[in-house]
Amino acid sequence: MNAAFDPGAARQRIRERALAAGFDAVGFAPAALAGGAGERLAEFVAAGLHGDMGWLADTAARRSDPRALWPEARSAVVLALNYAPAGDPLAALDRRDEATVSVYARNRDYHDTVKKRLKAVARWVHETFAAEVKVFVDTAPVMEKPLAQAAGLGWQGKHTNLVSRRFGSWLFLGEIFTALDLAPDAPETDHCGECRRCLDICPTAAFPAPYRLDARRCISYLTIEHKSHIAREFRAAMGNRIYGCDDCLAVCPWNKFAAATHEADFLPRPALDAPRLADLAALDDATFRALFAGSPVKRVGRDRFVRNVLIAIGNSATPALIPTVRRLLADPSPLVRAMAVWALARLMPQDGFAALSNEYLPSENDVAVREEWRCA
Repeated sequence: MNAAFDPGAARQRIRERALAAGFDAVGFAPAALAGGAGERLAEFVAAGLHGDMGWLADTAARRSDPRALWPEARSAVVLALNYAPAGDPLAALDRRDEATVSVYARNRDYHDTVKKRLKAVARWVHETFAAEVKVFVDTAPVMEKPLAQAAGLGWQGKHTNLVSRRFGSWLFLGEIFTALDLAPDAPETDHCGECRRCLDICPTAAFPAPYRLDARRCISYLTIEHKSHIAREFRAAMGNRIYGCDDCLAVCPWNKFAAATHEADFLPRPALDAPRLADLAALDDATFRALFAGSPVKRVGRDRFVRNVLIAIGNSATPALIPTVRRLLADPSPLVRAMAVWALARLMPQDGFAALSNEYLPSENDVAVREEWRCA
């Protein structure tokens, strides 16, 4: 590094370069976490609130200190892309024969878009300042939201997500760690005040207290991370949400300052804007992969996805979907078969369902499916 290196000037040049590369917000923070973020993560894991997300427990120590990932890191450049929707993301919840997909997943996987731009900016930093750099998106063990708050981009709201005074709830984050000592931005402060809209709207009461999430009750967790059968107590509350949930994000008052994204990768594909439940339930593995190529939805796999779709069908009060569901009683996946039983029990008259149950005799090994027949 040049002996005449000016941290303030370097920061300004990096900011300008990042904005020119298409990022919507840029902030700078020390490569360290303050404010007890690591301790809160440890408490979250110790209480079992992370559910099936074992990777959170496995990486908790590294997450609590950016320098555990890279000891040479001195500064974190935190960059953000706006993905705000043009309309109300909750409007589709009333369309019972259609599915609701979380705003962030209606087009391309944002990891690819963010990482491509991160790498371009990081390469420029390396070449310009002869400094080592590393890039991270949220698949890496980095506590992005506390870093973003330290960099002045927003604060963690009562729903535990990042809130920005300029972009509301709709920011994708990425980081460039560098060995450069850059002047940090002032950390953002909490502006939630007495508001608790995000807490009160949660369909499954996943917030035991402000700023505290029980992931095991969260619809985003249940539809994306949870690999097994979804507990009966949560199914009706899921409505037609088949991948993620935007309720707590969408009701934040700070969204009134957010402008809709113009990023093509984040605009909804027509096929995912208001997909018909009947079409989604008919997907086999090949057609699922084709439909969701390049999409974050692909990571859950066809069986878990159709599990979610069948719960939405069960909540649809649409008897016309009964033939679609009946075909899935013989599906190879026990996840799918079990939810087909539950959906039919919700859609069919009691006597018709009772007659149907006599036609289907699951094997002794088909424990979850037998349980659904028994409880229906």
